[in-house]
Amino acid sequence: MEHGFRSDLPIYSQLVQRLRQDIVSGALPPGTRLNSVRDLAADAGVNPNTMQRALQELERDELVYTQRTSGRFVTEDVTIIARSRALIAKEEIRSFLAAMHLLGYQRQEIYQLLQEEKEEQE
Repeated sequence: MEHGFRSDLPIYSQLVQRLRQDIVSGALPPGTRLNSVRDLAADAGVNPNTMQRALQELERDELVYTQRTSGRFVTEDVTIIARSRALIAKEEIRSFLAAMHLLGYQRQEIYQLLQEEKEEQE
C-alpha cells in the first residue's frame, strides 16, 4: 500500500477506500487472509489504531470478517463484494458528472465526449 495520503480526508477513511478498492477489484480475492493489523499498519506507515479503525469499518460493511484464532479475511460472499463495487461505481459517476457540470457541460455534450473517447480507445 502506498503512503501518499491526502490532507482533505481522515487517514482511516483513505485506508478504507484503498482496501475496499483492492477487494472489489479482485486484488484481494474472496477468502483472502489479511495480514495482521500491525503488519498492515507498518506497510501503510500508519498507527495500528488507525488501521484497526479502518478494518472495523470494513467489517461493518461486511467486506471483511474476523475468525477469532485465525485473523481477518475478505468475505467470500460475492454479492456483498458486487454491491460494494456498484456503489463505488455510482459514486465515481456522480463525481464525474458533477465535475463536468461545473465545467459547463450539458448532458448531451457529456454523452458525446464519452462516445468520442470510447471510439478513440477502441
